[in-house]
Amino acid sequence: MSLQARTEGPPMPTVLYQRVPGKAIPRRPDVCRWLSPFVLSCCVYFCLWIPEDQLSWFAALVKCLPVLCLAGFLWVMSPSGGYTRLLQGALVCSAVGDTCLIWPEAFLPGMAAFATAHLHYVWAFGFSPLQPGLLLLIILASGPYLSLVFQHLEPDMVLPVAAYGLILMAMLWRGLARGGSAGRGALLFTLSDGVLAWDTFAQPLPHARLVIMTTYYAAQLLITLSALRSPVPKTD
Repeated sequence: MSLQARTEGPPMPTVLYQRVPGKAIPRRPDVCRWLSPFVLSCCVYFCLWIPEDQLSWFAALVKCLPVLCLAGFLWVMSPSGGYTRLLQGALVCSAVGDTCLIWPEAFLPGMAAFATAHLHYVWAFGFSPLQPGLLLLIILASGPYLSLVFQHLEPDMVLPVAAYGLILMAMLWRGLARGGSAGRGALLFTLSDGVLAWDTFAQPLPHARLVIMTTYYAAQLLITLSALRSPVPKTD
């Protein structure tokens, strides 16, 4: 055996993370590689663009596959930690909601699934810093819009929509308080739900589905990426 072979040793394993004080940041090529299923599944959804009146399990799969890909992305890139597990739970609940909303008669179960997803996000984002002034600002901005939506609701839908709206505002509050991609994702999620509510209950909007799904997938992606910069325990 040559001296060079003895000194070089076996090839070093691929390192998924670059360490910086208090954080673990995956290398960019690995992030892009493991995000490719999400990007491809989004392309499939928008290219197929299955009409909303074609109710099928295939349509449900095509719609919820991108968020399931994000859950798998977290399993690979950030496999441990309570924050990651809560985000994965929120993504799975969102996939259930996406599936339910394919069928109009399952609207309420779908809304309940998304409310559960938002509660997972609230729990993940935490309550520090509290920023009560931000919550007041969100309530003042959202109140007039919700009051307009309520005018178009059937009586039996007022309570479920009101409860969902409060949970959504809580998610937006905690996401903006956390900041970063989590805050931007929470804002886009709120925009998506706001357009959906007006298009569903008030009056149809032009290109509503395109706006809803574009902002929805972008929101889920941004919130997912926030897990890559969540604090990790310090090592000696």
